[in-house]
Amino acid sequence: QVQLVESGGGLVQAGDSLRLSCAASGRSFSNYAAGWFRQAPGKEREFVAAITKSGGSTHYRDSVKGRFTISSDNAKNTVYLEMNSLKVEDTAIYYCAARIATWNRPVAVTPREYENWGQGTQVTVSS
Repeated sequence: QVQLVESGGGLVQAGDSLRLSCAASGRSFSNYAAGWFRQAPGKEREFVAAITKSGGSTHYRDSVKGRFTISSDNAKNTVYLEMNSLKVEDTAIYYCAARIATWNRPVAVTPREYENWGQGTQVTVSS
């Protein structure tokens, strides 16, 4: 098990940028892959971005491609989500998640595939 803590959320205007951080502690994070999900009021949790254990491959939902960037810093046991050109529809609670990476499934995009979750950080984008 690993413990995840998100930070960096806040209230911004459309077009602004934010960088979310996900700090991991507990068991070594080196064998985990990570992802970001978000949940808006009245909606189901949805996939945002994911990164492989090695950081060599990333995946994004279509609506954030070209605007969001997921990255990792193994030395700091931290995963980041850089969000640029934010839109009102990006408003949600953002959750960091981690899962044990396997050779046959190095990346996952569904919530049920992740074993560890952070508490979430609120991102609110106003027009």
